[in-house]
Amino acid sequence: MKNRKLGPFQVSEIGLGCMNLSHAYGAPVSAEQAERVLLTALDQGVTFFDTAALYGFGTNETLVGNVLKKHRQKFTLASKCGMTGVDVKGDGKLVRVIDGRPETIRSTCEAALKRLQTDVIDLYYLHRWDKKVPIEDSVGALSDLVRQGKIQTIGLSEVSATSLRKAHSVHPIAAVQTEYSLWTRNPEIAVLKACQELGVAFVAFSPVARGFLCGPLNLQSFDAKDIRKSMPRFEPENYAANLKLLAPFQQLAQQAECSPAQLALAWLLHKDPNIIPIPGTTSVEHLMDDLGAVDIKLSQELIQQLDQLINEKTVVGNRYNELANSEVDTEFF
Repeated sequence: MKNRKLGPFQVSEIGLGCMNLSHAYGAPVSAEQAERVLLTALDQGVTFFDTAALYGFGTNETLVGNVLKKHRQKFTLASKCGMTGVDVKGDGKLVRVIDGRPETIRSTCEAALKRLQTDVIDLYYLHRWDKKVPIEDSVGALSDLVRQGKIQTIGLSEVSATSLRKAHSVHPIAAVQTEYSLWTRNPEIAVLKACQELGVAFVAFSPVARGFLCGPLNLQSFDAKDIRKSMPRFEPENYAANLKLLAPFQQLAQQAECSPAQLALAWLLHKDPNIIPIPGTTSVEHLMDDLGAVDIKLSQELIQQLDQLINEKTVVGNRYNELANSEVDTEFF
């Protein structure tokens, strides 16, 4: 596994997004299965693990801490604040809340350090910019945590180039994390260029298009809590239209002598050495397939074919619904 630069760190060119193990795509996997995935990733040379306070309302951080605490010096640890679960009604049921106030950032970090069983978080993202709080104030609170030695570097998630520059003026930003894949091209509007200019790493989440680029999905099999149920691209009519892209994409994967998932990841790796994809999975088999993308070499002609086949003009439906779109700060086509 080769490395890529992320702030002061050298991390594996493919990291692991840990969310799937506890959150967003249905019931969490067993602790034993989650441990197998995490330790296999570590054994295969993955040195960048990404979690968040939001994922399972803290349970994902607890999982990562329990499994990887013995190996803490072998990897770069990323987590996120600014979007957590809050018992709003006092009935014990946690509700997702975006809160970027300095006092909330501080308390979220303290809780994360305990769950992760570590003295310091290497990269701590603002998961969402709380638009009720100037981003400079939230980043200022994060910079205090750097000075206190509780986090090493600061990241931002789902922000625009303008917000990145504002934040960077307060404290150097090590990484921006945003959805990026063949079928989600929003970063190409401005953020990728801003990251290049400022020396900020770009971490691409959902690099295989939330499973779409791995092969046909059975929408009827989605769990009731699967977040894709709320995403316009997975509405039956839109999905049927997008499905027409999949067969020619699979043909290009055959041409490249790799799996569809590997082709999607290799496309990102070839785009820019500043990009670090973090696919997530609950399967060791899928993990091994994903990591094989580092050995795939793509011709410029094939990259152009991919760009022409799947892009913002050929994909039907928005990536988020209206509410979720209102919560992010990314540029839109």
